[in-house]
Amino acid sequence: MAQPQKDPLRPLSEQEERELQRLRKATSERLDVVRRAKALVAVARGKPFTEAAHEAGLKGGDGVGKLVKRFNAHGLAALSIAAGAGRKPTYTSEQQARILAEVQWEPERKADQTATWSLMTLRAALRQTDLPEVAAETIRQVLHEAGYSYQRTRTWVRTGYALRVRKSGTVTTYDPETPEKKE
Repeated sequence: MAQPQKDPLRPLSEQEERELQRLRKATSERLDVVRRAKALVAVARGKPFTEAAHEAGLKGGDGVGKLVKRFNAHGLAALSIAAGAGRKPTYTSEQQARILAEVQWEPERKADQTATWSLMTLRAALRQTDLPEVAAETIRQVLHEAGYSYQRTRTWVRTGYALRVRKSGTVTTYDPETPEKKE
């Protein structure tokens, strides 16, 4: 036998009942909202919290009990997710702008040991400045959200050729073993 409910569902208004029925059948709504609406409709029909949870695809009756308590206090607003759910962004918009500003500049050949940015060289340059713990994946996500495509925008250097500084000046050298290394 089911335990008596501490906070039973209050009587629904016609508008609330119509909206819950609409949400229960909606295919374009968020799944969690649809499940909560199904649970509230089942409780309104007189089913115990555990049966309502099972019918709605929720884990248990405790969650339905908390949902009913929120619904009694806040109405249909109880169906949406509470503020503050989810992970907070680690980097502020200023720090993300700093990443985007760094990728705009060409790397210094001597200091960065490269002619073009890769995620790892960009990470190394940012770690030397004001983002000491930034990860390559964070940089990739920030660049992707800003519309950068790493594969399309990178300018590649010819394989096997390198710029060397000699007493007579800068010369281009070629590694004759390059074809063998490619295979």
